[in-house]
Amino acid sequence: MEFRYLPMTETDKEEMLASIAVSSTDELFSDIPEKVRLRSALHLKAPVNEFALKKELIEMAGKNVNTKEYTSFLGAGVYDHFIPSVVDHVISRSEFYTAYTPYQPEISQGELQAIFEFQTMISELTGMPVANSSMYDGGTSLAEAVNLSAGQTRKKKILVSKAVHPESRAVIETYGKGPGLEIVEIDHVNGRTNLEQLAAELDENTASVVIQYPNFFGQIEPLAEIRELLNDQPKAMFIVSSNPLALGYLTPPGEFGADIVVGDTQVFGIPAQFGGPHCGYFATTEKLMRKIPGRLVGQTTDENGLRGFVLTLQAREQHIRRDKATSNICSNQALNALASAVAMSSIGKHGLKKMAELNMQKARYAMRKFTEAGFEVVTNGAFFNEFVVQLGNNVTSVNDTLIQKGIIGGYDLCQAYPEMDGAMLVAVTEIRTKEEIDTFVKELGDIHE
Repeated sequence: MEFRYLPMTETDKEEMLASIAVSSTDELFSDIPEKVRLRSALHLKAPVNEFALKKELIEMAGKNVNTKEYTSFLGAGVYDHFIPSVVDHVISRSEFYTAYTPYQPEISQGELQAIFEFQTMISELTGMPVANSSMYDGGTSLAEAVNLSAGQTRKKKILVSKAVHPESRAVIETYGKGPGLEIVEIDHVNGRTNLEQLAAELDENTASVVIQYPNFFGQIEPLAEIRELLNDQPKAMFIVSSNPLALGYLTPPGEFGADIVVGDTQVFGIPAQFGGPHCGYFATTEKLMRKIPGRLVGQTTDENGLRGFVLTLQAREQHIRRDKATSNICSNQALNALASAVAMSSIGKHGLKKMAELNMQKARYAMRKFTEAGFEVVTNGAFFNEFVVQLGNNVTSVNDTLIQKGIIGGYDLCQAYPEMDGAMLVAVTEIRTKEEIDTFVKELGDIHE
């Protein structure tokens, strides 16, 4: 065959048409009105053989800027972290990379155990008793948490900090349209949620308060103070979106009385890969266990007393009573959850804390160098591995110049916060070296002059 990646031959087509007693393709589509049929050729390139196609795709891919060849200070939800080599070795095994949701759990013990281990580690990191088998990404998890809070409390008002990732806030808006939620955004002051405005908006109609920890600007929100505000409205739920790597060092949200903790495990074993796919997590209390979207894997014993794994709480509304469903999510990111589980296992709990500390130390070194170079660091509170620098120039233009120097600059904040023109969100992870940080600050200083 000339194009072996197109398996259907002319003989195949003739046999299929004959089997349904149709003489030609035109006859097959005869019920489609003539006036809506396309009679001209599609505006596509002429087909080429496999070798030529592969060569063209390699050339196109080579035009992409990537974090293997460029030094990246871009975070804003997707980060350049160390990935242990064992991750690719494990997830490349055919029994894992071809697996989907285990519909026959009794013969999917390996997949189920991998998911169970993922759930266990997320539970330990967040300080929550229950975690699900993963979700599509952090934004999806957060929106699901918001909808769950509205369904559980039977209230419609959602208070969302503007220091929550802007893309996650957009997902919340989209998810909230169906149930008719009232989304009220709370301003930030110097990169942290305005607690006075939050207290003023918090009332008996509030279903939940949504906070990010660390937040979009890298700042550490005062969860204890926010929890105290919520005590005046005991039915309102406390939802925290959290970077799980930061939880290797920070006090977990569960210890502050969070009702739901969500986030994205891209920081563990999942490369940036041009924007996705990612892996969301969803952790909550035992009280809300039956309302969790997605799947749960439980540990049990078989008739011989041997440890085994099962899908738990499967007779749920998503499957059998869809009119009562709190979510339409019945799936999970099994392969990426496995990647994160392998990465966390390889790094270990002590290594994870050290990794988090390195992020904090290197980010603070970078902030100090910016200050010494005369830049204004806009955010001045406790932070993890991101902070905001005022450049005084158009950040997008600055980043275009940095790319020519082999550097991927930080996030242009005026894209999501128009009032922050000239401000760059800088991310410094554990793999950035002193030399890379010094070069980045020097190049920005040269541009600034």
